[in-house]
Amino acid sequence: MNLTARVLIVARDDRLAGPLSEGLDKLGWRTVTARGPQAALAVVADLPIEAVIVDVSDGDSDLLNLARELKAAVGVRRLPVLALGRPDPALAEWSYDLALAPPVHPAQAALRLEALLRAAVAEEEFELRRATFADHGATLPSPENSTEPLQVLTVGEPAPKFLALSHALKQQNAEVVGALTAYTAFDYLHERPFDAVVLWAGEHHAEALSIAGGMRRNTRLYHIPTVLYLRTGAEVALADAYNRGLADVASADTPEEDTAGRIISLARAYRRETAIRNALDRARGSGLMDAATGLFTRELFAAHLGRLARASRERRRTLSVAVLKIADRPSNLPHRAGGWLDRAIPQIGSMIARLVRAEDTAARLAPELFALALPAANAGDARAAAERIAAVIACTAFEAGEGQTPFTVEFDIGVAEIEGDENAARTLERAAARTSARAAV
Repeated sequence: MNLTARVLIVARDDRLAGPLSEGLDKLGWRTVTARGPQAALAVVADLPIEAVIVDVSDGDSDLLNLARELKAAVGVRRLPVLALGRPDPALAEWSYDLALAPPVHPAQAALRLEALLRAAVAEEEFELRRATFADHGATLPSPENSTEPLQVLTVGEPAPKFLALSHALKQQNAEVVGALTAYTAFDYLHERPFDAVVLWAGEHHAEALSIAGGMRRNTRLYHIPTVLYLRTGAEVALADAYNRGLADVASADTPEEDTAGRIISLARAYRRETAIRNALDRARGSGLMDAATGLFTRELFAAHLGRLARASRERRRTLSVAVLKIADRPSNLPHRAGGWLDRAIPQIGSMIARLVRAEDTAARLAPELFALALPAANAGDARAAAERIAAVIACTAFEAGEGQTPFTVEFDIGVAEIEGDENAARTLERAAARTSARAAV
């Protein structure tokens, strides 16, 4: 058995599971396969599986009921479970987080796994953060479970098949807004929230793919599931389409109600993910944060990091800490002496708060020292996140007074991943020590 497996695929045979497993392995999502419920439950008991894909395409009742059992088996750890088969509203009632209609391209599955895993980690973080805040006398409101109809934006000319799909979406209780051009589509996307976007490929799919690419370049639109709808007989390179960020590619040859079901499944998962992230963002208004920067205070961070460390062991997830220390460069001495660096700290702190993932915890430990706690991230992931933040801030010019050239700020970065039964304070100390070692190089 592969001890590094991240994804469990449950299938009676390899008809669908075989190619998917091989493709996911090549993309770094190492898989292990189980042939039935008992074997699947044994795997999640033995291994820190991050997500499960269950082949329900033949309607096997034992497999249909498996999602609920798998989630119960892993206890407090959130386990995303995807159904591989025809989308059906009943799948949500059976505790499936998302349905993928076969055939599923591995790149498509990898994108959905990444999104669902992030949502699972964010939901765990919300529960932990709420407990930390409660210990400090503050209440963190629960994610809002909206009962409003799902919002779907369709983009493209009103071809008969595209209109039929819009009608099928409305029949499944979605509210559909139509845009004829990319220009109009982006106007809508900036004016109101959508849970999914459907792009009609028409005679040429280049414009539709360019819209998908434009959404991927916008941080606010990046995660909205986008579906490419192909006219009858049209083809597209699936690997290229999914690498551009498309959530699904559907053909007009498929019954409209089936395609609508796929879109609804994606939209529902995205709305839940968005609700959790919004709930985490509301923590900044709790009154417990550092007043100047909006980040966690040192005391609040210490309490929460301890809870995160205990939870990481209980959930069998990694946890890493990154420390960012404003570099002690000779060029910074005049700005420190003049107080300009102190004046820049609130802006730097607010930038860090905006640049971290919703599920990460950012804190101000000292006047020029910041820290990040990153659940479900290894040391390499944590360093990449810290370096990305440092690079963005390094490109920002800060005011240095009248007649003075604006200055920039660099960071020394230290990273540590929690090890075994190590306490959180020790992990933070190791990360902080590495900033000093890095500065001395």
